[in-house]
Amino acid sequence: MTSKRSRRKFLQAGTSLIALPLLESLGFQRSCSANNAVKPPKRVVFLGIGYGVTQETWFPNVIDQGENYMLPAGLAPLARHKSDFTIVQGLTNKYTEEAHWGSTFWLTGANRFEAGAAFHNSISVDQVAAGVLGKETRFASLQLNGSDHDIAANGHGPGLSLAWDVRGKPVAGLNKPLAAYHRMFSTDTTPIEQRQEMLRQKRSVLDAVLGDAKDIQRHISKNDNAKLDEYFQGIRDIETTLTKEEQWQNIPKSTARFVAPSSSLSGIDEVKLMYDLIVAAFQTDCTRVLTYRQPISTLLASLGIRVAPHDMSHYAPGERMEASQKRDLVQSQLLASLIDQLKETREADGSSLFDNTCVVFGSNIRNVHYLDNCPTILTGGGAGVKLGQHMVVAKDTPLCNAWLTLLHGLGVNVPRHGDSTGVIKELLA
Repeated sequence: MTSKRSRRKFLQAGTSLIALPLLESLGFQRSCSANNAVKPPKRVVFLGIGYGVTQETWFPNVIDQGENYMLPAGLAPLARHKSDFTIVQGLTNKYTEEAHWGSTFWLTGANRFEAGAAFHNSISVDQVAAGVLGKETRFASLQLNGSDHDIAANGHGPGLSLAWDVRGKPVAGLNKPLAAYHRMFSTDTTPIEQRQEMLRQKRSVLDAVLGDAKDIQRHISKNDNAKLDEYFQGIRDIETTLTKEEQWQNIPKSTARFVAPSSSLSGIDEVKLMYDLIVAAFQTDCTRVLTYRQPISTLLASLGIRVAPHDMSHYAPGERMEASQKRDLVQSQLLASLIDQLKETREADGSSLFDNTCVVFGSNIRNVHYLDNCPTILTGGGAGVKLGQHMVVAKDTPLCNAWLTLLHGLGVNVPRHGDSTGVIKELLA
């Protein structure tokens, strides 16, 4: 075996090292020459917290911008990483008018009532990124959810993630660390011949359905044709999934660096484990795109807080505000620990996962029912944004302008996303 062999070829040639991260001996040598070094892939993760933040103690003063701003009390646990994250104020979802639908459109920027529809959504930014970054991984993207059942400000029910596909349909997520663990790392014990036959059967059914639909298409109205076009897109999505399964069916899954978690984890322990799984997913390169819709009800319960999430978001001085502030501190502590892990996890070229990962932490809602100034923290070097800053953008700047900026930094050069009007030039490093 020579060092010139690519990692992908090596993985196809032998199964014993499938689980390993990017290794120097597989062609990812450290080198003083930029021409000889192979860059690690870029990754992105969107961490949605829902229910907003405590405005008085989470946001820096708007007149205190740049790198020398005073870190507010709600973000104090992030102090050791202050030079490595940027807070952006002033971003808004133009078409989102109901707080309880907010996270449904947090990553899409869609108009819920477009063209008179009772409900309309469009593709989320993570799925746009997955269309490019997910081509070489087992999972184009993964969607993680908290196990909450109180969803008042999260926009949709358990089982549905922050992700929406190209048809504006929700992408189901994994609701527990154990489910995420098994999806990423557990071995399918079904014999390979049986798996191949199952895939062939799925292909056969898909071909038959597609043929029938094309026969019908010649005899239906224009409106029905539009519906059928959406149906065909769904068929194409299924075909893409089948193709992925066929490509990876002979390649064993990666091996996790820890044992399967307990099925009873919830609250703060659940978030910690999900963050561990995010790092493991990126380290083993099973995916490069993740969303995590985090729990709030169970998080509060695990902290001994008896205030309901919705009541907490409508805080006033007293018990509700204290609950909101405690929630902010714990979420900041958890985010700081995730950044620690990303910085400590080394890539084969000597860089860290942090250097090559874009982390978005935020919410569709400021607090109460206020949908302007969406709380937004950007960290990690994956998208090439300017870090260590407090930035206040112009009034009514679309949140999707930030998403478009990140997409371009990740190498996904789409002309627009959602209601975007352009990139945020001040964010560019």
